[in-house]
Amino acid sequence: MRQNLILGIESSCDETAAAVVEDGRHIRSSIVASQFNVHAKYGGVVPELASREHLRAIVPVVREALDAAHAGLDDLSAIAVTAGPGLVGSLLVGVTYAKALCFARQLPLIAVNHVEGHIHSVLVQHPDIPLPAIALVVSGGHTHLFEVQRPGEYRLLGKTRDDAAGEAYDKVAKLLGYGYPGGPIIDKLARSGDPRAVKFTLARMKGNELDFSFSGLKTAVLRWTEEHDVQAEIASRKQIRNATTEEWLAATSQATRDLLASFQRTVIEELLRRATAAAEQTGAASVLVSGGVASNAGLRDAAKRDNGLPFYFPAPGLSTDNAAMIAAAAFPKLHARDFAGYNLKARASLLLT
Repeated sequence: MRQNLILGIESSCDETAAAVVEDGRHIRSSIVASQFNVHAKYGGVVPELASREHLRAIVPVVREALDAAHAGLDDLSAIAVTAGPGLVGSLLVGVTYAKALCFARQLPLIAVNHVEGHIHSVLVQHPDIPLPAIALVVSGGHTHLFEVQRPGEYRLLGKTRDDAAGEAYDKVAKLLGYGYPGGPIIDKLARSGDPRAVKFTLARMKGNELDFSFSGLKTAVLRWTEEHDVQAEIASRKQIRNATTEEWLAATSQATRDLLASFQRTVIEELLRRATAAAEQTGAASVLVSGGVASNAGLRDAAKRDNGLPFYFPAPGLSTDNAAMIAAAAFPKLHARDFAGYNLKARASLLLT
């Protein structure tokens, strides 16, 4: 048996992923089967369809990950799987298959929180990040701030009270007639707009000032569309499918580009303002940013311009959902013998503590 070789399985939303990671750091393989074409025409993820696609993809994806890593099931030290949070039907596919493999080969089963996996997507590439750190996990389903004293020890400092940041991107993109997912489209189009053209009010939070809220910003974009004559422009974009950046640019007026740039600037300011405030309050030595929105070029550029603490990001391929981060997060649990039983359940609202 090859020591410390972990197979990770991730199926929390709409990507079926498997990866083999050695010693918690060396990624031997990472395979992701996207469901983009299945959900794009609906403007978002349809849970029932996502579950069905996971059932189709899980076996070949795991087999491909093992083949790419030049490993077999008998070479593994453990199998790690996302147990939550996420879409319960999607989670069930990964959890059930992981339990079956572990039972058949008598391998330890390790349950991993999807949010912790995102944190480890940074740690796997930057193992020497100064600690304690602030972890900003920001994606289509999550916007959370954690204090990380050490890997495996987290304290929740703030979270969104309504939409996640990535969810706000997708909803604004859908409102304006763009495709799904909306985050990458807005990020690209925002570069040709004036980020100061539209004045948005920053959210003021009562109670915990480190919490987030993006629903007001989304509503402000809706009001802008109602006050400007852009309905014909939006209708024309809704007819476009699988457009290139150049095609989206051609279908977007300068006023709308300015709106997108201003929207993106405001989201980024909200994220970095609270991450910096959390670092100041806790005395953190660094900030790590993970999740799908961590691949946003505007966010990365703004973090580099920050004159305070160092910011660390994962590679773009590890920002979105993947199984390498799940296997990496399982490594400390392997040594602690923190194993799950065959009664492990998928939990849609699993908290990270």
